[in-house]
Parts: sequence; C-alpha cells; structure tokens
Amino acid sequence: MDATELRRLVEDQLRLSRRQQARIRELEREQRPPLAVVGLGLRFPGDLRTPEQFWDFLRGDAHAVTGIPDDRPGLRAAYRPGPVRPGRSYVDRAAFLSDIGHFDADFFGISQREAELLDPQQRLLLETAWEALERAGVAVRRADRLDVGVYLGMMASEYGERLAVQEDKTPLDPYYATGGGLCFGAGRISYVMGFAGPVVSVDTACSSSLVAMHLAVRALRAGECRYALVCGSNLLLSPNLMVSLCQSRALSPEGRSKSFLAAADGYGRGEGVGVLVLMRLDEAEREGRPILAVVRGSAVNHDGAASGLTVPSGPAQQQVVRAALADAGVGAADVGWVEAHGTGTLLGDPVEVGALDAALGTAVRERGVPLGIGSVKARLNHLEAASGVAGLMKTVLMLHHGEIPAAADESDGPLNEHIPWDQLGFTVPRRTAPWPAELSRRVAGVNSFGMSGTNAHVVLEAYRPEETDAAATPAGPELLTLSARDPQALATLGAAVVARLRAADPAELPSLCHTLRAGRAPLGHRVAVVGGSADELAVRLAAAVRQPAGPAGRLRPVTLWAAPDHTALEVALDAIGARWPRLVPTDPTGEAADRWVALLGRLGVRVRFRRDAGRPAGAGRLEWRGEDGTPHTVPLVTAVPEAAPGLLLDALAALFLAGLDVRFDALRPAGARFLPDLPTYPFRRRRFWVDEPVGAAGTAAAAIGGPDVAPLPTDRAGIEAYLMTELRDVLHAEDDLDPSRSFLETGGDSFVSTLFMTRIEERFQIALTPDDLPIDRPLAALLATIADHITGRPVAAGGRE
Repeated sequence: MDATELRRLVEDQLRLSRRQQARIRELEREQRPPLAVVGLGLRFPGDLRTPEQFWDFLRGDAHAVTGIPDDRPGLRAAYRPGPVRPGRSYVDRAAFLSDIGHFDADFFGISQREAELLDPQQRLLLETAWEALERAGVAVRRADRLDVGVYLGMMASEYGERLAVQEDKTPLDPYYATGGGLCFGAGRISYVMGFAGPVVSVDTACSSSLVAMHLAVRALRAGECRYALVCGSNLLLSPNLMVSLCQSRALSPEGRSKSFLAAADGYGRGEGVGVLVLMRLDEAEREGRPILAVVRGSAVNHDGAASGLTVPSGPAQQQVVRAALADAGVGAADVGWVEAHGTGTLLGDPVEVGALDAALGTAVRERGVPLGIGSVKARLNHLEAASGVAGLMKTVLMLHHGEIPAAADESDGPLNEHIPWDQLGFTVPRRTAPWPAELSRRVAGVNSFGMSGTNAHVVLEAYRPEETDAAATPAGPELLTLSARDPQALATLGAAVVARLRAADPAELPSLCHTLRAGRAPLGHRVAVVGGSADELAVRLAAAVRQPAGPAGRLRPVTLWAAPDHTALEVALDAIGARWPRLVPTDPTGEAADRWVALLGRLGVRVRFRRDAGRPAGAGRLEWRGEDGTPHTVPLVTAVPEAAPGLLLDALAALFLAGLDVRFDALRPAGARFLPDLPTYPFRRRRFWVDEPVGAAGTAAAAIGGPDVAPLPTDRAGIEAYLMTELRDVLHAEDDLDPSRSFLETGGDSFVSTLFMTRIEERFQIALTPDDLPIDRPLAALLATIADHITGRPVAAGGRE
C-alpha cells in the first residue's frame, strides 16, 4: 500500500468517524431533547400577579413579609410571643397572598356551592394555568382535548379543616372530598380544560414542585404529552403546621428567611401558586411560541440512610447535581448561577453550599469566574411545596433578561460564618448585575431538597435563536379579536388591550394581533376590528367595547357564491397568498372556487359552493343566516384585487362576531410570533369563603394543658421521675420506658429531642443544647445529665452513668 492509498484510507476512516459521532450526538438529542419554557402564570406574595411584576420585584429591594391577615384567625389565636410553648406558634409574620377568597366560578363552570368548598389552591391553580397558557399562545378549547399533561407539587390542603373541626358535620357534602384532596388539584385543571395528557400530583414536601418539573421533563421527552403544565401551590390556612414547625424550631421568630446570612435563624413561611408551560424546543420554534428559557436536564434522588429523615444529606445533593448536569450535557464550568434551596437555617445552608462546592467548585475555581448563588426565599420566603416553581420562574426570568438580581442587601449583614466563603469560588451578589460576560453560555441550575429526603436539580439555559432571513410581513390591514364570558369582562379586557396598542411598536403589530386571535379561546361575548395601524385598531376597539354586539349565537350553513368566471377569484388568491403564504392551497390545477373552499376550510369555515349565474363576472361573496334567521352577506372579491386581504379579514370578523369558532392559526403572518406580555383574561372577583371557626380554634389552643406542678430543684429523684414522664409523653409511649435503653433505641429522633428540650427549658428556665444530651447513652444517664443542669451540679464529661 503506497502513501496515497494510505492517506485515502485514513481520510475515509476520519469521515466515517465524524459521521458516527454526529449520529451519536443526534441520537443523544433525540433521547434528551431540549425543552422550552413558553408560558408563566403566578400569584406570589406582594400582590405579584404577572411575570413582569415579579421581575420588577426581584430587581428591587423589598421583601414580601407581612403580618397575619384578618381572614386567618386560627393563626392569630395560636400565636404567643417569646420562647417555644406547647401548642403555640411564636411566629406572627409570613409572606401571604393578598387575595385568596375571590374566584371567577362562572368562568370555569363551577357552581357557587362547590366553589365555596373548593380549596382556594384549586381556584388559584385554575386561574394561573389559564393565564400561563394564554401567555404561551395556547387556546384552550375544551372540545379539542389538547394533549397537555399536568404535574402539580402540593403538600397540604388545610381549607377543609374548618369544616371537619365543627361538631355539626352536615356541611360535609361530596364537595368536601373533591374540594380538598391533593389529587384533585391537578385533576381539576385537566377536567375543567379538557386535557388528554397525564395528570400527576406530587408530595415530597419542599421539593414537590421541582420533582413535578422533573416528571414533566421525562414525560415530554417520552412523547407522553405535547405540552406540560408544571405547577406548585401552597397556602397557610391552618395553625397546625405552623405550631408543629415552631415546636421543632424550624421557623425564624421574625418570620423571614435569611438565606446564607449569619443572622439565619430558621425559615419564614410563605404562600404562592405558580404554573410553567413546557414543550419541546423544536416544536416551540416551529409554532412561534415565546421561548423564555431552555430546559436542558433534570435529576431526582433521595438521601437514603442519612443521619435523620429530615436532615439534609450533602453526598446525596452532590449526586443529584452531577446527575442533572450529565442529563443536560452541560459541564460544571458552564454554570453561571445556582438558584439554591437556601432555607436560611444554620444546618441546611452549609450542607447545601458544601454539596454545590463538591459538584461544581473545582471547575468554578479553575475558570476564574465566581459562581453566583442565592435563593428567592430571601425575598418571597419559603413557599414550601411551591418553592421549586418560584425558584424556576426567577431563574427563567434571569436567563431571559440576562441579569442576576441581588441575592442579599448590604443591610442584611455578614454571610453565614459556618460556610468557608474565602475558600470557595461562590458569591452571594449584593447588587443587580449583568450575566458574567466571560461565560460563553448562560446556564443556571435550580436546587431543591425536601424534609422527605427527596432532592431535585434542574438545569436551564438562555434561549439563543438562530439568525434567520425570514421575510417581513407585507404591510396591510390587521384583524384583532377579543372575547369574554360577559360584557363587563370584555370591557375590562378591551381597555387593557387598547392601552397596550397605544404603546406598541409598529413592527410587533402582526404578532400582537396574531396572539390575540389564535392564542385565545373564543368565548360568547365578542368584538372584532380591522385596521391598518395600532392607533387605528385602538380607536376602533375602544368604540367596539363601548357598544358590543350581543352574545354570539349559532350560524346556519355558510355559502360561497361565485360567478361562472373565476378570474377575479384567482387574482384575489394571489393577493392573499402574498400576505399569508401558508394560507392559500398551492395546487395550480385546482379551480379558483375549489381553492377558496379549501382556504376557508383551513380557517374553520365550512362552506357550500354555489355558482351565481345572475351576478356579474368576477363576483364572489359569503352568505349565511344568523340564529334568528337574519341574512348576512360579505364580499370576498371586488374590482380591486389588492383589496382581497382586507375583504377576507372583514369576512372573518363578521363570522367571528356571528359565533363561528374561526381557526385563526392558519392566518399567522410570516415572521409573527406569540407575544407573552399581552393582557390575559380579567377574571371576576366574587368571594367564595367558609369562615374559620374562631371559637373552636381559640378553645383548642387554650385547652392545651397548663403545666403540672414541677418538682423543686432540690428534689433530685423527683426531677428524674418527672423527666421520664415528660419523655414518655413526648414519645406517646403507652408503656413505661426502659431506663437501660438509649434515647435512639427508644424511638427518639431530632424532632423528639427538640420537643423534649423545649418542654424542659420552659419548665425549669434553663438552656440546653443538643451537645448536652448524650442520646446514645442509656436513658438513666441522659436524664441524670439533665437533672444535673436543673439542680446546678457540675456535669461530668460525656454525661453520668
């Protein structure tokens, strides 16, 4: 073999190797295709109701913590300031939603009786899911059975407790079960909107909604659904969990999360509901959806045999971060931000930062660009089951805008001293700044772990559209349509759209009109206007909503009448094709009338064709009768061929107002995209609420037994007997405890230890730490050690035997 043949052989092998590598990458993309976040809907503390409001809030310096609202009397009754007390909460502040009692039941076809017993979480999920889909440009027609999966993270439904605690059980009708069960939160969304995809409710405590995200990613990749709603929800409607968390000292006395700060003293609770709309990236690009961010990968695992069920595991968190990066095909050096769980606890924050350092730290230090970390909890508090959705939304907006908001304020004081910040390549930014320009990719991770031991991590990236030479939409008239369930909502929506039109860039007008036409479901009360500019449309829309037509009825069959000479119809098709290339059938052999029938069929207008011999050459029109028999006629063709696009829009406007469900998707102009920032449906605010039985809540709190008479500090035997009784009560043990067995062998854990310590501290006015309790020694030694603290005797190292 000479040198030429050898060179040719090597070149052939290189080409084959490149083809094989390209095929491997293609197969990997098929197995793990990137997904797009195309819509957001939310209700967050601080009266945040839109993504735009949320972003402005994140870029500011306020936090959403307030006092307990008047409509939560149980939380008020359970509150007692000062140290931990059995049956009491020491917290009177949290991040509350501003309005959870009002709901547009009529819009969703729900009766007043059912609406009153419906957990407000279900109501808020319906509204936010609808808004998220509208922002994604997905029109929800129940009869279409859209292929949408619903994945909900929710860990508590406390609204029904106000019915169950009453002696009178007659209010417990069938709606009590469907109104409060966790499974019904996701199921009701799919039922009301007529979806056909999977429906999953997830409860892994604080990681619930990020685990829901992981399941949605897997479902979309597997083709189980076309769109996925990732939801999270949390409301604080009962004192029970608040009291329980206070007994374990999990909550900050100030009611505020202080993520990664030296002042961290527990987490602050919060409420919130959020929904993200996901789909495959390639389909989102093809459909012109608003791509806010790209989901690259995700992972979920569990702590397993950790030091405690509720204690976070650093090794497990390291593993889940590495697994998510591998699933995303992203290197650690590409990550520019981690939206951490960041509860603001002295134990949880160092464990999380240590895990992130183990997974990312080496690559970060080698690249020389610090990794920003922070948590939305520092601003919104911990939304518990909805915290993952809040972190996802914050990260999506950061990637979309290319900015990193401040994660702590200068006035917040120093960072947690238990974290070796000087040895890490991490930073908790104190000022809002652009994404680091030194990083070639804009990649972020979202981290979460739950008290259940379930950890989750999601990797996202900023969307960078490819440069295209898409032709601009030719200038011409635009059709704008709006609809609502009632005239008042239509007027409100119309006023909001008029304001948006007056601020619109002329270049976005085709996309604006396309979004409102094709991205909204047609409802009974309607307006439709045609105009050549945003100002003209605004004037005509303002007039139309002041005097709207009556509710749309049902159309009789529509007829297309045309003269025997189809030349004018042919010319009109050419003019329409120049404006909307994908709308006109391309069969050059078909007659003009047949192509018109097909064109109208693509728009959802089913017509009968009739030849009109009595009309002059070139004539063409649509005719139908309304529900009341009134005849309607609109022209499609005139002597001026350039008028055909405007005539078609006038005809479609008339058909829409008459009640036809026009399929406007086919009328998408070249280059038009769905816009995510247009006004969404203005739901009516009608109050549906079952008041909390204040007397029952107050009585229950007051009925918690007062302290028994404690033995005197000099009564050593009495103190040890008293301690054994208290420990048995905390453990709910039916039999006497064996003093030769250890605390752990008896069934004690971190919660029992905290509860027991709290009782003893309150009764004897002493301060104990976990180090004071030799929990691996016999109970006799444990109780003797505590008795030494109470009596003031010196404590031997390691406790007493």
